[in-house]
Order: sequence, then structure tokens, then C-alpha cells
Amino acid sequence: MDADLSKLTDNDKKELQQFIVQEQQQSMIAKTISNLTDTCWKKCITSRISAGKLDRSEEACASNCVDRFMDTQMNILKHLEELRGEGGI
Repeated sequence: MDADLSKLTDNDKKELQQFIVQEQQQSMIAKTISNLTDTCWKKCITSRISAGKLDRSEEACASNCVDRFMDTQMNILKHLEELRGEGGI
């Protein structure tokens, strides 16, 4: 499929760019969730899940793992916003 982007209107080009940015963001979110799931699973799930649910210690560990991950992400975002405000980024 050969697309001649020069034939797009300025509005179409803007919409296409917005679509690409949204797709990239969705991809990044999916990758982050996958990494979080993988990390917390390896760290917390130690038994064979035969009853269809986690045991209490695994559930608590997984919940704590997700909480710490979210805390870390929020701290990183806060730090980046501070740097941006100082003109560092």
C-alpha cells in the first residue's frame, strides 16, 4: 500500500499525527502493564494456582507490588514536572 501523504489536507495530516501519537501512547501503556504484570507475578506468585485464586500472602504481595510500582511512577512524573518547570527538560 503506497500512501501519498502529500495529497492529505492540513487537517487530515493533523488528525493522522494525533492518531499516531495516541497509538504510541496506547502501546506504551500496554508495554508498561505487561512489564508490571511480569515483575509482580515473578516476585509474588510462588505456588501453583490450582484453586483458581491466589493465596492470601500472594494476593497481598501482588497488591503491594502494584502499589509500589504506581508510587514509583508518580514520583518519576513529579520529578520530571519539576525539572520541566525549572527549564531542565
